[in-house]
Amino acid sequence: MATIKLYNTLTRKKQTFKPILSGQVKMYTCGPTVYWFAHVGNFRSYIFSDLLKRVLKYNNLKVKHIINVTDVGHLTSDSDEGEDKLEKAATKEGKTAKEISKFYLKSFKEDFEKLNLQEPELWPKATEHIKEQIEIIKSLEKKGYTYKTSDGIYFNTKKFKNYGKLSKKKIEGLEAGKRITLKEKKNITDFALWKFSSPEDKRQQEWKSPWGVGFPGWHIECSAMSSKYLGKHFDIHTGGIDHIPIHHENEIAQSEAAFNKSPWINFWLHSAFLESREGKMSKSKGKIKTISQLEKEGIGPLVFKYFTYSAHYRKPLTWSEEAIKTAVNSFNRLKNLTSQLKKEATTNKKYLKEFEKRINDDLDMPGALAVLWKLLRDEKAEGKLETIKKMDEVLGLDLLKKEEIEVPTEIKDLAKERQKAREEKDWKRGDELREKIEKKGWKVIDNKEGYLLEKI
Repeated sequence: MATIKLYNTLTRKKQTFKPILSGQVKMYTCGPTVYWFAHVGNFRSYIFSDLLKRVLKYNNLKVKHIINVTDVGHLTSDSDEGEDKLEKAATKEGKTAKEISKFYLKSFKEDFEKLNLQEPELWPKATEHIKEQIEIIKSLEKKGYTYKTSDGIYFNTKKFKNYGKLSKKKIEGLEAGKRITLKEKKNITDFALWKFSSPEDKRQQEWKSPWGVGFPGWHIECSAMSSKYLGKHFDIHTGGIDHIPIHHENEIAQSEAAFNKSPWINFWLHSAFLESREGKMSKSKGKIKTISQLEKEGIGPLVFKYFTYSAHYRKPLTWSEEAIKTAVNSFNRLKNLTSQLKKEATTNKKYLKEFEKRINDDLDMPGALAVLWKLLRDEKAEGKLETIKKMDEVLGLDLLKKEEIEVPTEIKDLAKERQKAREEKDWKRGDELREKIEKKGWKVIDNKEGYLLEKI
């Protein structure tokens, strides 16, 4: 296989990727908490994970990919307090927690498909793996890593000597603040493994355990599901950068303590935020956009996917109307140009090699797109169609998929009138008609045969 360089959050540097088992990669992605619609900011992370999987497959590696579904235990506070997001949504909408999770998971998967993201091998649900979570907690208890408070079973981070190694945060000196409170915790970084139900909670989702009736903490869910399907030592774990300081840090601590394996996972990869001009795009701040909303605005899911490739996955990407409009025009132009290519039997090895160099260098998508456009603009280049077909195995943009776009009769008539003006060398009239066509959302592209009409 070719050399693949990936930035490992654990080491803070790019490293050559080598799978634990030759030719096989085991990969876990933190999946959705299904209490509300996923927005485009959420999907930037899943597009990145899909891109990583595609690059690994492109390099002839078999990938076993797991994306979990959090349908219980994700609380509204970082301090293991507040309401369970599923329970809160169920109360608000007057439905059961299962109805809520089923509805929003269906919506998530529909958007996932629209973005042409490859399905994982499994979508395991937290509620279906309670037994596995309890077993890990029992193991941690036996090894002396846990303690009991009035509201649950907690992991003692002071007992785990390498706590903080992923986020590089210094534990000494951390104090309780606005979002994190100490209360009965021994240390500010300690976290809940199991939460007890209280009579006033009136929870829909709770289970019996050796410590009392309750429900699992958010972090233990991922350790249980990933280890069940990928083993106690695997290759890659992905997610957004917001998972680094708490969720992923806690996953590492409880897993390495329970499994006696360090490192538990060899490579940790994280994508940066999609931001608006006001900062991170999130549900709590409002003003979010979903894939369905984009479609209503005339912005296709694959246009959004193309837009995310304009910045490296580790760099913030700013959403603006101007930026997405540029992406729409660029993507439509790309589709139009590829639709005009003639079929050839071979690929262009020169451009393919440049493309592979970029994707294998920590998923450099701005660089990869630059190679694609360079190929299209090279009038002397051969094998364009087959080369782009190969590139699209990674891009996942359906570049060669034929889409029938009906040109309105009005636009056709204007284009014919313009062509007649050009033949009569009435250049002024021709320019006026071109501007009129463009104002109506179409572009005229002149060629040897006459002209083409392209949707702007």
